[in-house]
Amino acid sequence: MAKPIPRLSPDEIQRIIKTAFDDRPPYSRVLMEHGLGQGELVQLMKRELTSSAYKLWAAQGKAAKPAKTRSTFPHGR
Repeated sequence: MAKPIPRLSPDEIQRIIKTAFDDRPPYSRVLMEHGLGQGELVQLMKRELTSSAYKLWAAQGKAAKPAKTRSTFPHGR
């Protein structure tokens, strides 16, 4: 289970949300700039965003991950 979200001012919350939306890949810059880990960020985003905005953010994070590529060679090579 993720650590609880620390007490944050509304201004801090807005800066974290902006950083999270701009971050590629997600979580790395938020951790460095604001000290929140992945679980804490997810909790914060779920709490602060509307469900549609959260889904958009989560989909954006999934799209930023590198896709697994298959070898062009047939099996056995």
